[in-house]
Amino acid sequence: MVKETVIFALTSSTDLASRIARELGLGLGKIKVEHFADGEIMVTPQEIVRGRSVFIIQSTCPPVTERLMEVLVCIDACKRASAGEITLVMPYYGYARQDRKAASRQPITSKLVADLLQVAGAKRIITVDLHASQIQGFFDIPIDDLTAIPMLGRYFREKNIPEDKLVVVSPDHGGTVRARRLAETLNGAPIAIVDKRRPRPNEVEAQNVIGDVNGKDCIVVDDICDTAGSLCAACKILKDHGAENIYVGITHGVFSRDAVDKIEASPITEMVISDSIPLSDEIRAKTTKITQLTIADMLAETIEAIQNHKSVSRVYDMYDNRLV
Repeated sequence: MVKETVIFALTSSTDLASRIARELGLGLGKIKVEHFADGEIMVTPQEIVRGRSVFIIQSTCPPVTERLMEVLVCIDACKRASAGEITLVMPYYGYARQDRKAASRQPITSKLVADLLQVAGAKRIITVDLHASQIQGFFDIPIDDLTAIPMLGRYFREKNIPEDKLVVVSPDHGGTVRARRLAETLNGAPIAIVDKRRPRPNEVEAQNVIGDVNGKDCIVVDDICDTAGSLCAACKILKDHGAENIYVGITHGVFSRDAVDKIEASPITEMVISDSIPLSDEIRAKTTKITQLTIADMLAETIEAIQNHKSVSRVYDMYDNRLV
């Protein structure tokens, strides 16, 4: 079944798509993405897709709207070229933080994006760590929301942090479920929660810690690091409460504005991120604290499971070295 598959990489995820194709023993499909002088976008497959299963790999990271438009045009092109089934692999789902009306007259843009993808012709979505799991309900097509937590868990298990010193921290109340999931992969480590309030977007006032972090090695886990203001404020209050080493596990490293400078100046010992969003050479050159892990093997296993009609949940087994 995998031989009937074609994988197209759009502009934000070429490296990740290459790794996925390599894991599957396939070459990347040939596709042409053009940006015209007036800002219009043309995407044209350069090989036959008639009757084939097409997987489009693209994270909608900055510039978000441009990346999204590439996806929509590519889906339409493949649909009009008689592709058998079109699956969108969108590791980072842009606009996911606009998932509800937090104030009057606000849009629910993540629902709008879901509608656009379906109308364009996507028949299945694969994503990683949606900011809000209820976004899955915005789709009327199958969606597999994978998680990088098992991968992060394996990485931190291999650090051999003493169990009596380890605590997993959620940087806010909303991330408690995520922290508990990571704690379970770390042999049931205790969790703590940073109690804070957000007076304005991208600003935070950390106030207290629920749980014992004094003398502990903390692993702060979150789905997105954007401007890093909230994260660094949380790590500072952990340090103020006596934490020793502070590690951070993040799925999506957006790193807007001066985020990397904030991370370098913070008490963070090490930040581990996935490659759902590419890490630019500029960022690599200015950071000593960020480690990037690939989710290509997980996505490749997911594609293979879908194509061979197998369970997708088994893809996490590769990260559980406790079973070896």
